[in-house]
Amino acid sequence: MTGTLDAMRALVIGCGRVGSAVARRLASAGWDVAVVDERDEALDRLGERWSGRLVVGHGMDTNVLLEAGIEEADAVVVATNGDNTNLVIAQVAQKRFAVDSVVVRVLDPARAAFYAELGLNIVSPTAHAIDELGEWVLSREREQARA
Repeated sequence: MTGTLDAMRALVIGCGRVGSAVARRLASAGWDVAVVDERDEALDRLGERWSGRLVVGHGMDTNVLLEAGIEEADAVVVATNGDNTNLVIAQVAQKRFAVDSVVVRVLDPARAAFYAELGLNIVSPTAHAIDELGEWVLSREREQARA
């Protein structure tokens, strides 16, 4: 990765809406960020002013991860559009490359719960939506019961 010697280094795998937004957020906070996506056009989401590293390739390819600087990464964010892909990449980052701070997006709530129990740091937008939507309806029901 490029940047100053004391900048924290992040690797973001997947440059869709989520990955690109996280990459920009970390870069604006002063992190040295490398982004990997298998589609060159997905990397365009970062804009012309992006100064971090861009790597075209599949995040399950260890050569791609090495090119992106995984060995120097302080954090890895895995946010491709596939749960299985995300889980494999997260485990590779954590176990093979010993990255301490790995977080992975998992859409399937059951799979998210299972892998969280195994020690992965999971963000499950589907589980979060289920909780929030259900709570919204139930809180309205409780309000009506009190009225």
